[in-house]
Amino acid sequence: MKQVWIVDDDEEMGRAVGLMLKLLDCETKYFFHPRPAAQALLAGGRPDLLILDINMPEVSGLDMLEFVRRRREWKNLPVIMLSSEAADVMVDKAMQIGADGYVMKPVTIEELEKVMAQAFYRHL
Repeated sequence: MKQVWIVDDDEEMGRAVGLMLKLLDCETKYFFHPRPAAQALLAGGRPDLLILDINMPEVSGLDMLEFVRRRREWKNLPVIMLSSEAADVMVDKAMQIGADGYVMKPVTIEELEKVMAQAFYRHL
């Protein structure tokens, strides 16, 4: 069973994505701010997949993605960005920083499953 960490300041959205992941046979852990997620990573925690909301106060999902990609030990950690922003500029920026996928809110289970499969494939 894959362990997926969800980092999203919108608790309702985080729980909804978590329910979809449960249907996809994943265990989830929720973080409603990037700092506790970063602390858990630094303490040795290691999910199989990280899902980051882009728009969060203080520390954005893009900031968290940059933090993850700067560390050699997390280079192969699949990361999917979650956002209500469809702007090509935002998608391109996330992919340039090192995202493995980008999912638009509202999320469907089919889209989430597809992007997850692509993200895991990129890190085989």
